[in-house]
Amino acid sequence: MYETHSTFEKITLFIKILIPILITQVGIYLMNVFDTVMAGQVSAEDLAGVAIGSSLWIPVLTGINGILLAISPIVAQLSGANERAKIPFAVKQGLYLAIAISLVMLILGYLFLDSILNLLSIEPEVQHVAKYYLTALGLGMVFLFSFNLMRSFIDALGQTKTSMLIILFALPLNAFFNYMFIFGNFGAPQLGGIGAGVASAITYMISSILSVMIVHKVQPFRAYQVFSNFVRPSISAWIEQLKIGIPIGFTIFFETSIFAAVTLFISAYDTITIAAHQAAMNFASIFYMLPLAIAMALTISVGFEVGGKRLIDARMYSFIGISSGLVLATVSGVLIFILREEVAQLYSNNPEVIVLMQQFLIFAVFFQLSDGFGTPIQGALRGYKDVNITLVIAFISFWIIGLPSGIAIANLTTLGPFGYWMGLIIGLATGAVILIIRLIYVIKSTKI
Repeated sequence: MYETHSTFEKITLFIKILIPILITQVGIYLMNVFDTVMAGQVSAEDLAGVAIGSSLWIPVLTGINGILLAISPIVAQLSGANERAKIPFAVKQGLYLAIAISLVMLILGYLFLDSILNLLSIEPEVQHVAKYYLTALGLGMVFLFSFNLMRSFIDALGQTKTSMLIILFALPLNAFFNYMFIFGNFGAPQLGGIGAGVASAITYMISSILSVMIVHKVQPFRAYQVFSNFVRPSISAWIEQLKIGIPIGFTIFFETSIFAAVTLFISAYDTITIAAHQAAMNFASIFYMLPLAIAMALTISVGFEVGGKRLIDARMYSFIGISSGLVLATVSGVLIFILREEVAQLYSNNPEVIVLMQQFLIFAVFFQLSDGFGTPIQGALRGYKDVNITLVIAFISFWIIGLPSGIAIANLTTLGPFGYWMGLIIGLATGAVILIIRLIYVIKSTKI
């Protein structure tokens, strides 16, 4: 990141930061798409098992990644304030925190995974795939969260191309390992949907090792000597990061977990409905990477300017990012509608799944606009380190308004499973409206 002095310079720098983040996010999500699509070529049971596993995994993944995202505004503001000497300590403590959280999640998964799956009304074959898909993913958890911490540090310095290159290297590896372990090629066991979890865990490990090597050896990261000098874990530093990270993590968790909750409600329907719902959600979520990438770019750019007490510049970046989100969300909705038949055929060869998935995708068009507007606003607020109110907004809009609306529509009208998607649209729209009101308040009340 560097200072800019005109709107054109800001737009240019924002695009330079945004495009690599977008490619990185799409690459990360495509790993999940590969899991779902390739498992779907084995059987509907494998597709449904990976779908259920993903619906439980994604909220955990995004929630914990949200906690670790605290390092981005911390590093961005320190960089903007020219206090770079404090950055290595913060990154080291963030890495310790990532490892500690990973170990806690492994223990919780070991204790409660069976009980959670037993609560679901799913067929034994689907439950088997879901359980061991998640078990395999858990083995790569420490590497995944360590990589995400390193990536947040790299991106906060404005070096987003580096993260992009790591993911572009890892993505074909993930597809190759899927091909090995799902279908039993190159001497590997044929594991079906479970093999997708094995492939992802191996990919996480490789990505983590590569990111550590780059931070340790390559400039400008080497100058920070993150791995050169040992420092002890600091509880006070962890608390400082958690004060920012926990609200971010729970905000993201509330948003992603409502999608998981909808999937769990839909698990009461037949396997065809589960498979069609999750495949549609899987594809629609690719387009969510657009506003998510904008939000991450806004956290970096707004945080840099706020750290340097350049509040007018921070406000301009917010406007640029939110406007971009709305335009891209409109384009996304059009593409989803136009490509819905071809996409459904890509995900499954079952005619019933194909027809039902197309109907789900029509509903997906409508929550693209709310996501495209609300998600970038969250990123701008994180740049200001305004995270606590956002947590409350997310909880109310998704869990107090969105989910109950979906349950009511699904059970009191003829929409059935589509009613849950209507609830998602209502919750996202409510959150977006409240978030813009909060951002306007923060911009007006922040003083130098």
